[in-house]
Amino acid sequence: MRLYTCGQRDNGPHALHPCGKAGHALREAGYEFDIETVPGYALLPWTRRGDARAEVQKISGQKNVPVLVLDDGEVISGSGTIARWAKEHPAA
Repeated sequence: MRLYTCGQRDNGPHALHPCGKAGHALREAGYEFDIETVPGYALLPWTRRGDARAEVQKISGQKNVPVLVLDDGEVISGSGTIARWAKEHPAA
């Protein structure tokens, strides 16, 4: 399982930062995961020029993070969707 995040990783306050929210939800559901950081920030659009997030776009079809890639290859995009998935699929 791999979580793609901005440079904040999953350290941001989970109530305010999308990457923090996703990471917190996964840990709360009992998951261990790898983190892959990608350059650029949504609030600083000039940091996302060119192919800075090409890998995320190839995986998910868009440039926003967080993006979760499950071990079976399923892709889940967005902090709310990731948090909802984690709550509905707690680790065994």
